Amino acid sequence: MELSGFPAAEVEFDRAGRLTGDEGAAVGRLAAGATDLLVLCHGWSHRLYAALAKSLRSVTLPDRRIALACVRWPSPEAPAVTLPEQLDQLRELLPAERLTINAAADLVPALTARATARTAFAAALLSVTTRGAEDREDASAQLFSMPGGTVMDRLAKPAAEHLLDYLVHYELKARAGTVGERGLGPLLDALTRPDLRIHLAGHGFGGRLVTAAANTRPAGSLATLTLLQAMVSQYGFSADWDDGQPGEFRRVLGERVVTGPIVVTHTVNDVAAEVPYAIAEMLVVGPHGSIARNGARRTTEAVTAELLPVGGRYDWRPGVPHNLLADRFVPGHPDVHGAEVAHALQSAIAAS
Repeated sequence: MELSGFPAAEVEFDRAGRLTGDEGAAVGRLAAGATDLLVLCHGWSHRLYAALAKSLRSVTLPDRRIALACVRWPSPEAPAVTLPEQLDQLRELLPAERLTINAAADLVPALTARATARTAFAAALLSVTTRGAEDREDASAQLFSMPGGTVMDRLAKPAAEHLLDYLVHYELKARAGTVGERGLGPLLDALTRPDLRIHLAGHGFGGRLVTAAANTRPAGSLATLTLLQAMVSQYGFSADWDDGQPGEFRRVLGERVVTGPIVVTHTVNDVAAEVPYAIAEMLVVGPHGSIARNGARRTTEAVTAELLPVGGRYDWRPGVPHNLLADRFVPGHPDVHGAEVAHALQSAIAAS
């Protein structure tokens, strides 16, 4: 398989992080002939891979043999818009809980008129969500301790849509973490060799997936990490974001997992990435925000910079996040496959 002239292979994981076939062996064979393995992970759509590979081919690349490993994992192809679509998406994410989700859906006509229906609706949906991915960075730790009525009272109208938006985000966050930790992380263990540079790049929830994988890796084992409008908290890399509380992925910095640059694109244009954090602020008073909107915050090592035009020169520092303000070149959450993004990616690879 090739993408714009790059040797490439796909690797697919199921929702538990298990390889679905023998793609791991194919990626191993691919890596055997490469100096650099670029592992790409999509957010909503795997169509990102062909578009980004085309842009990479259009910019000047380092004199390396670069191969692409394209991760497939079970995530929706597009965000839901209407309440029925949100319910369908939650059923897709939690197929074993369809009966409870259906019971919550039956309460929708009564949500406006009956407080008891609102309480039961929230309680039903909260009862089926995956546990283990809670944290204070997005208020999920507090959410699951709240009664259903309190949750609905704190969410501004339309409360049902806000709750479902948040729970879909939470489920994808949990799944991305599972696939990264249990799937991609162990695969990278099997691929590691002294003469192979491994680069991780992910978009949206795929950015969370590759960061979760990086969080399992030993010191110095990754060449670069690129987060393209990633669904990660702005405090994810912080040593102390709230009364001594480290960010979820602080270990990546603290143990110097990445030897080259950590690239973070962020822009005020990314409204989608900020939605769950805006909802978190309805639930719990406090500053919440995404790395895709604000970059890595309260992270003393982080470098402030901009996403540059093709040909622009980056001043990379090893092992630390570079917050690249992308307002000029990333008009929205999915728009991460342009030549400017490819130039930043190839420049980071060249510096590693």
